[in-house]
This record gives sequence, structure tokens and C-alpha cells, in this order.
Amino acid sequence: MKSLVVVGGGITGLAAAYLAARAGVRVTVLEGADAMGGLLGTFAVGGSRLEYFYHHAFTHDMELRWLLGELGIADRMQFRPATMGVYRAGQNYRFNTPADLLRFRPMGLGDQARFALTSLYLARVAKWQANENVPALDWFYRHAGRAATESLWAPLLRVKFGPFAEKIPLAWMIGRLRQRVNSRQRGREKLGYLDGSLAVLLEALLRELEKMGVRLQTSAPVRSVTVAAGEVQSLQTAAGEFTADAFLFTIPTTHLAELMQPVAETYAAELRQIEYFSAVCTVLELSRPLSSTYWLNIADPGFPFGGIIEHTNLVPAAAYQGRHLVYLSRYYAASDELARMSTAATQELMLAGLKKIYPDLTDAEILKVSVFSSRTAAVVCDLDFSKKVPAGRAPLQRMFLAAMPHVYPDERSCNNSVRVAAEACRVMGLAIPAVPRCASLSGQINMGDSR
Repeated sequence: MKSLVVVGGGITGLAAAYLAARAGVRVTVLEGADAMGGLLGTFAVGGSRLEYFYHHAFTHDMELRWLLGELGIADRMQFRPATMGVYRAGQNYRFNTPADLLRFRPMGLGDQARFALTSLYLARVAKWQANENVPALDWFYRHAGRAATESLWAPLLRVKFGPFAEKIPLAWMIGRLRQRVNSRQRGREKLGYLDGSLAVLLEALLRELEKMGVRLQTSAPVRSVTVAAGEVQSLQTAAGEFTADAFLFTIPTTHLAELMQPVAETYAAELRQIEYFSAVCTVLELSRPLSSTYWLNIADPGFPFGGIIEHTNLVPAAAYQGRHLVYLSRYYAASDELARMSTAATQELMLAGLKKIYPDLTDAEILKVSVFSSRTAAVVCDLDFSKKVPAGRAPLQRMFLAAMPHVYPDERSCNNSVRVAAEACRVMGLAIPAVPRCASLSGQINMGDSR
């Protein structure tokens, strides 16, 4: 392969472009928006920058740390202690240590023991491959018990997955818990944040790609794909026609399905089986902190958000000229009323919910509110989801795919995007450098396992 067109300028596409260019391939990246980055996007706040959607890294994110080292910015990743909490029955509970679990009143001592043992089993012993057709909620009711399930697992799954909560496989929970437990040492968790935000990564990566001769074309949404004799010949975009020896698509599979409909109807139908969640993050700039907790899970019904993430309880407020930054996060389906709300209505709804938890918060203490949303923020991982994950090698010749479904059964992150990009390059037969893998479960389904 001498030339490659990468469709999508998010972290997966840019990481794949970097690896392919390292292998001596002439690369072009096509991005439909007017700037590269996708979910790496940031905005100005307090003399620095902040992600539209909350972000942190785990200590075991070796793929991301490898890329930061390649770009000469590894020292910008800072790991700090992080705390978690649960809001249940109108009360905030710390949820970090065995002692915190014992103080969690919605569960009795026996329930607490079952919760601890089942959580440890899922994080350390259970195999996700054997639990793809096991509904997580059914398993929790059966093994963790009713009290633990109804006070923690059920409300957390329902606020994240809404109407799909009953269909989420235990495999996804195994991946999620394994990720969290592997970031802990002696029961304490440390999470990483890139000093200066993901803008530092994006800028360094774009600089390096330009040095390597990679063509970075923005404002170039793909309008159609030309196919002849079962082979992709070219792409028609708003910026003109592009040809290459191979084409790697990293865009959401819902968008790819629209492009495939006229040229590969059966493939388009397969891609349409995968559903996406939207996400909204309301970002508050406050004059004071709300609490000392970094991540507060909301386990009570009736709130418009599933988590309160106090970013400046991980990164000091001094980095933002003393402003305290808070995310109110929520995933939602297309049928949810949030999908039809205006920005102003969303802001009003979120602030009303926050003041139910923190009634002493005054309007004067809220310095600024920003609302950001994405229609394709996460994939709905339902039962036997691996059967829906499309192959990295598409049914059309010279066409390859590296998209969010390939992250399953792990969780969407920059690290796992790098993993998927590396696996896609391997599928394309490129001689790329060895990208380390530690705890990531991504890139194993229909991409193969490079270990």
C-alpha cells in the first residue's frame, strides 16, 4: 500500500494516520467539520482550555501514554488521587474504600458483602466472552442481591442506557469494572489528566502529521463512494474527489451506512443494526466547589443527569484562575425529550436538578454555563453485541473500518481509540511500530488480537 485516505479526523483517524505515515504510506485525512479533533474538542476557560466532554486517563492506559511519548509530551500527563461518591435516597455517600461501603446505609451488612464479592468477581475473574448474552441487571439481582441492585446498579444502568438498560450484557459491566479496578492501588484510585487539556495532544499530533507530509483536509464531508467491481475507487467530497490504494473509515457507523446504501445495500443494513446514544454535558464555572468528590454517581430517579463530575477536584482550580469547573453529564436516546430541547431549556433543566442536590448553590456563584452535545457519543451495546461489530476489513475491496463499535467490551476513551487504530493498521497489513497493550479490551472483535 502506497496511499491511504482516512475518513474522520477524530482521535482514531488521526492515530491511524500517524501509524500509517510511520509505515511510509502517503496519507490524507478527510474531516467533515471545519476543524480536526472530533470528541477531542475543547473550549477556552479560565486562561486555559477544557474538553467539551469530561475526560480522564487511567494509570494502565499504555496505548495513550505510548502516543504521548512518541509526540514528546508524556510529561504533560499528571496522575492525581480521584474520589467517587453516590447520591442515593437524598444523601451523598463517599464510595472509595471498604469503610465507605460499610457506611452506605441503603444496604445492610450482608448486602454490602455480596456487593463487594460480586464486584471483585466481575473485575478480576469473570470472562466477558462468556457473558455477552447475560443481561447485567438479571445477573445483579440474582448474585448481588435486590438491595445492591436497586440502590446502585439498576439506577446507574437506567440513567445511562435508558430504555436499553435491560438489554445491556454483563460483558460490558465486566469491561467497565475491570477498567476501574486496574486503576486502583491499595483501594485508592489515581486518574490522569493532560496538563492543558486534550488540545495539547491534538496540537502535537497535528504538528507531527504535517511534518510527516500527511494531508489534513477539513470541511470535506464525504458525499458519495464510487464502487466498481466490488472495489472502492474514490470518494466524492465537498472538497473534491479523492483516490488512494486503500480507504479507512473511522466515522460513526450510522453515517457510514448512509454512504453505503447506494453501493452496498446489504452492508448498509448490517451497519444500521448498531444504535448510538447522544450525550449532553452542561459545564458550570463556579466561584466555589460543590463538594470534595470528583465523580458523584446519581442513583436516585428523577434527575436529568447521571453524574456530577467536579473537574477541579481532580485538577486544581488554580489551573483555571480559581474557577471551579463542574460537568453535569447525561446519555440519552433519540426518543428522549432531551433530544428536542433547546440549549436554554437544557441549561434550565440541569441547573434545577443540581439545586435539588445542592440547595445552597446561588445564582451569583454560577459564573458561566456552557452546554455541549453529541448525537453519536456512545454505542448501545446490547446482548450479543459482538455479533454486530463490523469487520475491520469491509466487504468492499480496499475499504477498511475502525469505529466506536470496535471499542466493545471496553469503554470509549482516547486510549482505546489508539488501540483500535493500531489494530486497523495491522489489518491493513502495515508494518507499524509495536503499540503496547496493557488492560485494554478494545480491538479484539473482528479485528483480531495482536498480542
